[in-house]
Amino acid sequence: MEIGEYPFAKRYGWVEDRYGVNWQLILTDPSGEARPLVVPSLMFTKGVAGQADQAIESYTSLFPDSRRGQTARYPPGTPDAGTLMFADFQLCGQWFAAMDSADPGHAFSFTEGVSLLVECDTQQEMDRLTEALSAVPAAEQCGWLKDRFGISWQITPRALQQMMRDGTRAQVDAVTQAFLPMKRLDVAAIRAAYEGQAPRAKA
Repeated sequence: MEIGEYPFAKRYGWVEDRYGVNWQLILTDPSGEARPLVVPSLMFTKGVAGQADQAIESYTSLFPDSRRGQTARYPPGTPDAGTLMFADFQLCGQWFAAMDSADPGHAFSFTEGVSLLVECDTQQEMDRLTEALSAVPAAEQCGWLKDRFGISWQITPRALQQMMRDGTRAQVDAVTQAFLPMKRLDVAAIRAAYEGQAPRAKA
C-alpha cells in the first residue's frame, strides 16, 4: 500500500525489507491510547479472507487480559465491504493487528514460517489451548499446531525453557529426545526425562 492517508491513520504505508519481511509504518495519534513500537500483524487472504473478525473474537475469548482495540471496515461498494480494513486487539496484554484482503493477486497466506509462542504454567492450560486452537491434527508436532485460520501456534510449558537453560548437557539431551517424538507436549514426561539424569555437579 502506498504511503498516504487511510481511514485508520493519517499517514500509513507498507514496505518489504531485504529479508522479505513486511512492515506497516503507521503514524499514531498521540492523543489516543498508546501502542507499542512494533505490533505483529496478521493478514487474512485467500480461503480465510473475511475471517479476521472471527479470529479476533476467538483469540480474545481464549486468553486472559484480552480485548479489542480500534476497528476500521472496508466501506460499501468495495470488494471487501464490511470486512476488516484494519483492527487491533490485545492477547494477554500484548497488542496484535489484523486485516482482511480478498485481492486474488495475493500469492501468500499464513505459513509455519511465523508462529505465535504461548508459554503455559500447567498441563491443564496447555491442553485447554491446544483443544481450542488445533484444527489440523496432522500439523501437531512438538507442541506446534495450526488453527482453523491457518495460523501456527507453539503451545509449550514454561518449565521447558528453564530445563533447557539450566540443565546439564545430559539433561538437555534427555529432554530433547523426550519431546521430539511428541505431538502435544507432556510436561510430566519431559520432567521425568530431565530428573532421570544424574544431577548437575555443584560448582
